[in-house]
Amino acid sequence: MSEPKAIRVVIADDHTMLREGLRRSLAGQGLDVVADASDGSEAVVLVEKHRPDAVLMDVTMPVLDGIDAAKRIRSSSPNTKVIMLTMHSDPSLAKRAQEAGASAYLVKDCTTRDIITAIERANAGLTTFPEIESSSALGPDGKPLITQREAEVLQLIADGRSTAEAAQELYVSVKTVKNHLGSAYAKLDAHDRTQAVLKAARLGIIRLGRK
Repeated sequence: MSEPKAIRVVIADDHTMLREGLRRSLAGQGLDVVADASDGSEAVVLVEKHRPDAVLMDVTMPVLDGIDAAKRIRSSSPNTKVIMLTMHSDPSLAKRAQEAGASAYLVKDCTTRDIITAIERANAGLTTFPEIESSSALGPDGKPLITQREAEVLQLIADGRSTAEAAQELYVSVKTVKNHLGSAYAKLDAHDRTQAVLKAARLGIIRLGRK
């Protein structure tokens, strides 16, 4: 049985020392860093050349910023996931990054494990946006009706995953997934997963028929 292929990554940041540190950290955890870029324009070129699984990219860079670069990368290499890594803990920037097609938005005080988890989640079709909620449906208090993690669980169920498969993809226990489902059912006033999925889809929280 062959070993699974390492996730291939391009790093884009205008700080040389940070790029070198990220390269060592990711490579030390088994990821394959195929190239690194010092600005957004170079990142676009390198992604087109190497077609990596993911690009880890700063927001503020010369020539072309990370958000505009993300738009171009998602257009030219749609299978490459974009993970934004920035100094700016700004919900409006996180929202722009999400709208540009990024799969994650991390602040640079996060750990290497946080970065790797975000990359792995992106490759599993999941998003990581700690600064914003993925749900557009609001409750009476003006807050999102369900949490981001509850929405992720419902999305996986809608995609046809079993409870065990959802747990594996989210790197949590089956019990945790069941707890999230139970909480989502209560908040959506749903009696079972089918009803919860349909209500969440109608509210725009999740999407049906996602590939």
